[in-house]
Amino acid sequence: MDVKKSLFDNLQTFFGFDNFKGDQEAIITNILEGKNTFVIMPTGGGKSICYQLPALMSEGTAIVISPLIALMKNQVDQIRAFGGNDSIAHFLNSSLTKTEINQVKSDLMSGQTKLLYVAPESLAKAENVEFLRLLKISFVAVDEAHCISEWGHDFRPEYRKIRQVIAGLGNDIPIIALTATATPKVQQDIIKNLGMTDATLFKSSFNRPNLYYEIRPKRNIIKEIIRYVKYNPGKSGIIYCLSRKKVEEVAETLNINGVKALPYHAGLEPKVRAETQDKFLMEDVEVIVATIAFGMGIDKPDVRFVIHHDVPKSMEGYYQETGRAGRDGGEGVCIAFYSEKDVEKLAKFMKDKPVSEREIGTQILKEVIDYAESSVCRRKQILHYFGENFNETGCNSMCDNCKKSKQYFEAEEKLLTLLKVIEKTGEKFDDAHLLNIFLGLETAQTLAYEHSKLAEFGYGKADGENLWKSLIRQAVLNNFLAKDIDNYGLLKLTKIGKDFIENPYSLKFVLNEIIDATTEEEDEEVKQGGGALDSQLLQLLKDLRKKIAKQKGVPPFVVFQDPSLEEMCTHYPVTTEELKQISGVGNGKAIKFGSPFIELIKKYVEDNDIERPVDMVIKTQANKSALKVSIIQNIDRQIGLEDIARSKGITYTDILKEVEAIVNSGTKLNLTYYVDEVIDEDRQDEVFDYFQSAETDSIDAALKDLGEADYTREEIQLMRIKFMSELGN
Repeated sequence: MDVKKSLFDNLQTFFGFDNFKGDQEAIITNILEGKNTFVIMPTGGGKSICYQLPALMSEGTAIVISPLIALMKNQVDQIRAFGGNDSIAHFLNSSLTKTEINQVKSDLMSGQTKLLYVAPESLAKAENVEFLRLLKISFVAVDEAHCISEWGHDFRPEYRKIRQVIAGLGNDIPIIALTATATPKVQQDIIKNLGMTDATLFKSSFNRPNLYYEIRPKRNIIKEIIRYVKYNPGKSGIIYCLSRKKVEEVAETLNINGVKALPYHAGLEPKVRAETQDKFLMEDVEVIVATIAFGMGIDKPDVRFVIHHDVPKSMEGYYQETGRAGRDGGEGVCIAFYSEKDVEKLAKFMKDKPVSEREIGTQILKEVIDYAESSVCRRKQILHYFGENFNETGCNSMCDNCKKSKQYFEAEEKLLTLLKVIEKTGEKFDDAHLLNIFLGLETAQTLAYEHSKLAEFGYGKADGENLWKSLIRQAVLNNFLAKDIDNYGLLKLTKIGKDFIENPYSLKFVLNEIIDATTEEEDEEVKQGGGALDSQLLQLLKDLRKKIAKQKGVPPFVVFQDPSLEEMCTHYPVTTEELKQISGVGNGKAIKFGSPFIELIKKYVEDNDIERPVDMVIKTQANKSALKVSIIQNIDRQIGLEDIARSKGITYTDILKEVEAIVNSGTKLNLTYYVDEVIDEDRQDEVFDYFQSAETDSIDAALKDLGEADYTREEIQLMRIKFMSELGN
């Protein structure tokens, strides 16, 4: 039989392709020759065909070990569609009934089934092992093989037992291990654990030239995401969030803003998850908002963007998730939002884990931080992580760092000093410790090792932390240093590093740009808009506010507060609906004061030919409205504010903040019952008269004028709320 001819014939017959991609042909030939095979191929490279085609061509049944039930079903459906025969492929897992299991076993015994997909847990069951020993097994394919390693991003302890189960199925069964992401460390783990040191390794480049990588500071994140999706109508995308709650929230907000989106996470019923996947594949839904559970093996070639709402947990996870974009070779935009607060959250999760797990987790997270904070080509960093060297000129501005103009610094002297200190201290320390030496920080470690006595202690103080972080990162990226992953990430000199000590030369490194991100909470309070503040319009709005305040006999801040006017100057609301979305406006105020402001803005936009931002109205979902509604109902029942706060598990300061937000948005609340109880009438009148003639609603100014000895901050705030409610709403 001419194997080569039959290979192409079978490729054409079963899959309808004319040619193999990359190493596919060599991999399949290697498997057909009965050799152990290790395939490292990026998402979208065509891994599945590497074991599906030889399985269809070999005598017996190939066992495919796969971690996800949804993924198995997806693949089995595809093979059946190609082969036109339901018994050609099956899966065996916990989702099947007794009758279905019997049918699968019957097809296997009759020799009709060429591929059997199993989860590692099902494979290890004694009755399954016993049954599988009766079959002729052509080979075992271990898909998503990185699950074997604790250094992989989806570690599954059951994967570590696969080798002994295979040994129990018979002698000399060839193994093919496949993964889309594997650092050199993970590769070693897979080979060692599966006992396949003799395997032929096929490693494709991890470079996906069509993917554009970008990191953004986490500010106004919901607005940023909606603006991006709105600017890219009709394109499929995935938005990843770390928590189920955030997944639900973001999906709901997208829907409110006219984007067809669905949530996807492990808390949903399997049936709902399957329907969601189908809707995405059939393009009934544009965007899936998901935890990392979504996307493994999803065969949708035209995902055009992948957005990470939160910092990814690992570089491998990030690479795998971004790899779901542009699998057809077309556009694929990968944006991740970064904030130190996210990093703190992830670090907190690790605090309760066993020491070894915490050590590994901390190192893995550190790589993500270094990647996000560095100004070096993103592609170069990703590929270096997977053991591949890349010249950044080949990025072709397909990442944010290569698009920006960079700030460089002369690195020769500093790099030489760094390498010499590493040599002098015996290559026994990580980057954090070295940073402390150069910045001259007396920590428990620098004192214990007497490194505070080194001549170089404090050598880099004047340069600052950012420059030294940039230097150490690029010393690793340019292979002057290597991280000893097995050993707490200690930095070791490489041959290139040792040569540099002998023969230093001039070179320039890129200075990291400091990412400035406010926290999301601040973000919600500030709610700054899409662009720069239009100061000309702001003045017109302030004049109008003054005029209306005079007519109504109230201070200007009662009409609209300054932050509301400022937001109008970046968003240009021209309808009542749009005005309601401005912070501090709400339904009541929009109706009571809105018309003249809308008219003024409309005329201003027309006269000055202003192009309003597309994300003008980002309707926020009512995620806080349940609390607000409950507060309003309790105030109607005349329940004390402290009691309401206690029942909601929030502080008195928080309840005042919530009540103030309700009133500022135009809802009238009758707080007399409570204010009368805590502030006597004369003092109430005094504060009321003060605000009636005040230029500003500042509590600090009120305390100064009324006397801090006579009033507390909370009392003034409470009176300001009552004043705004009675006069403004």
